[in-house]
Amino acid sequence: MSDTPRLSLPSVSLVAVTSVNVEATIGALRASMREVDFGSIKLLTDMLGAPLDGIERVPIAPIRSASAYSRFILHNLLDHVSTDFVLLIQWDGFVIDRALWEDGFLRYDYIGAPWPQFDDGHDVGNGGFSLRSRKLLEACRDPAFRPSHPEDVAIGRVNRRWLETAHGIRFADAARARRFSKERDLSPSSSFGFHGVFNMVEALGPEEFWRIYASLDERRGISRDLFLLARQLKGADASSRKRIRLFRDLMGDKIGSALRRRLGRRGPP
Repeated sequence: MSDTPRLSLPSVSLVAVTSVNVEATIGALRASMREVDFGSIKLLTDMLGAPLDGIERVPIAPIRSASAYSRFILHNLLDHVSTDFVLLIQWDGFVIDRALWEDGFLRYDYIGAPWPQFDDGHDVGNGGFSLRSRKLLEACRDPAFRPSHPEDVAIGRVNRRWLETAHGIRFADAARARRFSKERDLSPSSSFGFHGVFNMVEALGPEEFWRIYASLDERRGISRDLFLLARQLKGADASSRKRIRLFRDLMGDKIGSALRRRLGRRGPP
């Protein structure tokens, strides 16, 4: 967090879209709100609940799968954005340092954390914490756009060249995208925001991570990054008990029991 004055971004809407992990998603919205005054703040969800101070809860049909989320973002997000830009976040990513905002970010139509697994120049980037212009959202509705899942790959790789040539869409370069957000670049460099459950330990500390983890009603998405998350927790938290619980939750009792034997522990973690 920064000691600089709270950032004002009236041309940017803060939006999250989800049917699961709603409590954690609200937490991510509020964390971003502590850093920035946005033009509007919306939680698009089918989950009913009490009014949220400062957050507009917008009812939508249930999002029942990751591919349904991609379809919604590509085809329906525009209907809920009245500002020139949207900062789209998920439960495991939010603004962490307003001092690292650059007005130059608004010269681009799409910015997300770079993908280190690609080296062909089409490596920007991750959609879980991403800045998108209305121009981009409109281009995604062009019948010539080829929708696919995941939606950030559809934008940043499958259709990138077409978006640039047919609609003049500007993607941030990797260096600027890295200052905007971090995801799989695990270097100690700082950024305006982040995405990825494995980055939450560094951003929040292990105690707050475990509090959020306990609130989740959908944890399957964590499984693909389980070992990376466990490594981050090991570096921040000396307790192996909770890490074994994590493996049992996400990979089943047999895996958890094997880890417990390996660590020489007895009894339930």
